[in-house]
Amino acid sequence: MAAKKSTPTIRLRRLAGQLRRLRESTGLRREDVEERTGLHATTLYRIETARSRPQYRTFDMLLKLYGVPADEQLRFKALYKQSAGEGWMRPWHETLREGYTAYISFEAEAQRVRNFAGMFVPGLLQTEDYARAVIRGIVHEMTEEWVEDRVRTRLERQALLTKDQPLEFWAVIDEAALRRAVGGPAVMRGQLEHLLDAAKARNITIQVIPFGSGAHPGMAGEMLVMDFGDPMDTDLIYIDSQAGETFLESDADIKRFRDRFDHLVAVAKSPDDSVALIAEIAAG
Repeated sequence: MAAKKSTPTIRLRRLAGQLRRLRESTGLRREDVEERTGLHATTLYRIETARSRPQYRTFDMLLKLYGVPADEQLRFKALYKQSAGEGWMRPWHETLREGYTAYISFEAEAQRVRNFAGMFVPGLLQTEDYARAVIRGIVHEMTEEWVEDRVRTRLERQALLTKDQPLEFWAVIDEAALRRAVGGPAVMRGQLEHLLDAAKARNITIQVIPFGSGAHPGMAGEMLVMDFGDPMDTDLIYIDSQAGETFLESDADIKRFRDRFDHLVAVAKSPDDSVALIAEIAAG
């Protein structure tokens, strides 16, 4: 039996970021910490990048090394306890790629997601029939059970858009994704009508980049920018490609992809004009 995935949570990522910032505020390099404590620099790197959760004695040792006051240690220790919680996982998620389960965990706790999609409709806005056709088309050699598990996961994620404090979702979609007849005309018509309904929600913004806009930065591939409500959490960039999932969180990368998304917004039709274009395509 395959080992159970250890899916990163936003709490573990928050803890990792806090430990990294504490070390940097003291002017210590990872090699300095290793010299003073015996904790290998590679192990500290894994802790500071949320690749592993530190043992409690290691965590306590770092707080003392960084000179964290006793009253502040209580807050950090509460965060440490929370970091043990699992992310948004279900039994049928066991076969999902590790990067995708990590994304699901982060998405579930994000306040805002900005998504550019060039080849297909974003997962949070897909109908069941469209999602099934996309998954079958991309990974055609998998079993029906495998396909249905992924469809179920994709549909579950969409509950984020209708919960009490719904996710703010901003989708910029290339016209090509709306013209490609995924699943056939009937499936595609249902998908386009679903987009028109989704665009009425106050927390959802949909813009379309028309063919006439020519080349644009989004042609390099799909990307997502995730913002979190807690000021302790940095933004996160997620890129999904055939080579695998990539997460970026450096200040330089965040700025670069924020600027890229802003450029796509400027190139795209306005939300009202985008709805009109989607309706025109749906009418055929």
